[in-house]
Amino acid sequence: MKNLWNSIVNSIKGIKSWSDFATKANLTIEVIRRIVLYIIAGLFVMLSLTVGLGFGYVSALTNQVAVPSKHEMRTQLQDVNNSTSLYFADKQKVEDLQKTLTGKRVSLDNVSPYLKKAVVATEDSDFYKHSGVEPKSLFRAILSDITGIGTQTGGSTLTQQTVKMQLLSSETTWKRKAVEIFLAMRVDKYFTKDEILEDYLNAATLGRNNKGQNIQGVQAASKGLFGKDAADLNLAESAFVAGLPQSPSIYTPYDNKGKIKKDISLGMKRKNIVLFRMYRDKKISKAEYNEAKNFDLKGDFLKPDKAKNKKIKYGYVYNLLTEQTRTILIKRLAKNDGISYKALKKDKSLYQKYYTQADTELHNKHYRVDSTINKKLYNDLNEQAQGFQDNLGTTHTDNATDPNTGKSIKVKEPVQNGSVLLDNKSGQVLAFVGGLDFKNSQLNHAFDTQRSPGSSIKPLITFGPAIENGMIGSQSMLADFKTKYKKYAPTDYGETIQNRFISARETLEESYNIPSVNLYNYIRQNGVSSKQYMEKMGINLSDDEYKQLGITLGGTATGVTVLQQASAFSTFANKGTHVNPYVVDKITDPTGKVIYQHKHKKKKVFSKETSYIMQNMLHGVVTKGTASALSYESNFSTKNLFGKTGTSNDYRDNWFIGSTDGMTLASWIGYDNFYGNNYNLASNSTDINQELWSRMANAVYKEDPDVMNVHKKFNRPEGVSSYKVDKETGTNTGTIEYNGITSKVNQHTTNSLYYKGQPKNMSYDSFAIGAKPKNYRLFWNNYFGRNNSYGEVKQLGKNSKSAKEIASENGSGRTSGFSNSTNSNQSSEVTTSGDSSTNSNSRGSTNSTTSNGNQETGTGSGNGNNRTSSSNSNGTTMTDESTGNSSGNNSESNTGSSSTSSGSSTNSGNGSSGVMNGLIGGTE
Repeated sequence: MKNLWNSIVNSIKGIKSWSDFATKANLTIEVIRRIVLYIIAGLFVMLSLTVGLGFGYVSALTNQVAVPSKHEMRTQLQDVNNSTSLYFADKQKVEDLQKTLTGKRVSLDNVSPYLKKAVVATEDSDFYKHSGVEPKSLFRAILSDITGIGTQTGGSTLTQQTVKMQLLSSETTWKRKAVEIFLAMRVDKYFTKDEILEDYLNAATLGRNNKGQNIQGVQAASKGLFGKDAADLNLAESAFVAGLPQSPSIYTPYDNKGKIKKDISLGMKRKNIVLFRMYRDKKISKAEYNEAKNFDLKGDFLKPDKAKNKKIKYGYVYNLLTEQTRTILIKRLAKNDGISYKALKKDKSLYQKYYTQADTELHNKHYRVDSTINKKLYNDLNEQAQGFQDNLGTTHTDNATDPNTGKSIKVKEPVQNGSVLLDNKSGQVLAFVGGLDFKNSQLNHAFDTQRSPGSSIKPLITFGPAIENGMIGSQSMLADFKTKYKKYAPTDYGETIQNRFISARETLEESYNIPSVNLYNYIRQNGVSSKQYMEKMGINLSDDEYKQLGITLGGTATGVTVLQQASAFSTFANKGTHVNPYVVDKITDPTGKVIYQHKHKKKKVFSKETSYIMQNMLHGVVTKGTASALSYESNFSTKNLFGKTGTSNDYRDNWFIGSTDGMTLASWIGYDNFYGNNYNLASNSTDINQELWSRMANAVYKEDPDVMNVHKKFNRPEGVSSYKVDKETGTNTGTIEYNGITSKVNQHTTNSLYYKGQPKNMSYDSFAIGAKPKNYRLFWNNYFGRNNSYGEVKQLGKNSKSAKEIASENGSGRTSGFSNSTNSNQSSEVTTSGDSSTNSNSRGSTNSTTSNGNQETGTGSGNGNNRTSSSNSNGTTMTDESTGNSSGNNSESNTGSSSTSSGSSTNSGNGSSGVMNGLIGGTE
């Protein structure tokens, strides 16, 4: 190019005559012509390349899109003024979701001719000429989008807008635009212009009506703005409605309360623009234009009115299915865009985008959601819970500050219930109780509140792993003496100690705390991590929580939901396999296509042998332990029922979870303490919750006995071994040396179940987990006839109640007897021998035990700050100034090994967030 220019310059300098000039000029013109041709050719090549790349890009994107059939497109295009329908498991409808847009579909014949002309003139003047896409408009929009110059809304035809509203999401990516073009051309091919225009007129969002509702479609706009049908709109009214789609929130004359805005000038200007375009396109005459322009439209608007509130009968089901379906759609939308749900959760703004998109889909598209909830069983459970609510405890009335208005209000704090009925084999949630009064509290206490599980967590976090790893058998002995791990000093229920050795079986039956803590410490010190088991069962705790010994008593930082506990507990009924629980079974889109079908997810947690032993041990809980009342409160056979109770400190939470072969039913009761109150349950809350559980279980059994399958036995696997052991030591019978004399120990025997492992040989001082030398001395002296304090229940705190009172208020009522799980054949496999002891006088009434174990004082971990001073039911005043989480350091424990201790803390309820902060150890 440089040489060419130099040549031109030199030629000009060499001109000597007009003939030379003419020759040179012709040469210059030819050179310039060639340059121009080269530039044009280059631009053409570049344009061709760009177009080719564009078509290639569009082709690549559209190849990733499932091509909808004509039927599918027709269904979706006409799917307006609808919302998602929710169904019970038996195909009975729960409810249609409340629509965010209100409207009614109308045929094109019933739309004013003025309105049809106004929309076409305003939105797409070449609508009847193009094939769904207008190339020049599209090019203008792309250029505007790249350069940022000019409007960014001029590229969409009416067909494209209809496709965007009805077939696509509202995102503004190049990919969506490419798919939009592809589908618009397909829609134009299959449907007439009038069909497309009708779909547009019914789908367009058109601001608010005089009730403050968002409206969709021209019929709703006509009725909501002017009180007339779309067919009866005059020219000015038609022009106003036609101008709304560009920016409905700005041009609409009403606010969200249905009141006319102070300034509606922008809407009026937009109306005049529409009229001008109609006049420009010769759709109306100049006289019609002037008359409509000067029409008093403001006086035509309707006066404000109130919208009727729709009552929802099944509020908890409605909210639960809406929430879970929305989450499923969010995951699906993100996956379609190549974004993982895990990554999405980390980006709040991006998550909100998909949340809004999914929510809009739910409320404005006619999806169908089929759930697992059995309507009859749901009604049965809730009728029992609501009918029993007056017995659950005191309803407190207090003054509080409304967090929204800051005003003082009177509030009621009733005892709440959250319950879940789970099908063990499938994981289906058959029914649940979200709360006792949806009108007063929409918080779902079965799915959304996290509370301390108390001792109901013991089988999951401690005893199951111990059995699985062959560390104990059902009759292995655990120490229940005064103990301390650094600053952590657990006690049994009522701040007591049993002052004796207790079998693993009885520890669960009576829910003693100290033996459970000793066992948890023991398995941790021997390299067994409970975390791997808990996570497989759907319960995720932090590493710091696992370090706290109080975790075995329910001392979690945030707590667990009723669903989580029920699901985890069902693992034992499923022979050690955990099945993920679920509520949404299937989602069908408006075309009838199933877009989601639940897939069962199973994980092996425990062996079938461990599960059987746990079932066997926990059966004693309902025959003679802390839930023995169920044996006469239930209207069905409890021969194959097993379960576990749980209470957190100061009776803050109370649980019972029971399982048969067919189902698991979990019930929790407690106060929300929404406004910072510190209300706790009554001391007899265990009996109350069990009666509620039995009422619900009886109703389920009456409605459908097959759900419970109470007559199905849990057969003993071949891998479970039964050993005859000494009842007092849990070891093989044998001899020991006592006071220099070798003595035979075999007076009382029983059977102990093992998976892996086997009983230890008889010894003087190594048969009990968590025992100190002085504990062994006390035991053997008592065994060989000395009258000492072994087996006498001792109170360590200020509790003024007797052991008998403590036992009777909280479960089985056992107050005396060396009740080392001497089980009948009906209650379990373990039986005692018929031998009698010559030293039985020392193991009779002196060996008192509390009935249900066991409230610990200052047990568990916790991360909550609760600064409320309160007196518990035992008369002990506690000022909750602790921050919890005082984990302490490793210290020498009863076994001589090191352990991590838990800090002292009491729990603080935070019902408003559904989370218990600073939760602590369970009491029973």
